[in-house]
Amino acid sequence: MSKVVQSVLVEALRLDLHARAELAAELLKSLDGPEDPGAEAAWAAEIERRVAAIEAGTVELEPWENVKRRIESEILGR
Repeated sequence: MSKVVQSVLVEALRLDLHARAELAAELLKSLDGPEDPGAEAAWAAEIERRVAAIEAGTVELEPWENVKRRIESEILGR
């Protein structure tokens, strides 16, 4: 870590929790690249499609505990 980066980090860590979270979010956002202008509309359409499928009973839902167990198994090798 360069001295400049280390200096910025030291200053950032002096900020209150909310300010650090805001700074972290902005830094992460800066790594994403340009926004996709159609992304928000695409996500809205996908959400509507999924809700409609749930309400129509055409998808099989899985309890969170089962999903959590499967993710832990895959990631942690349990």
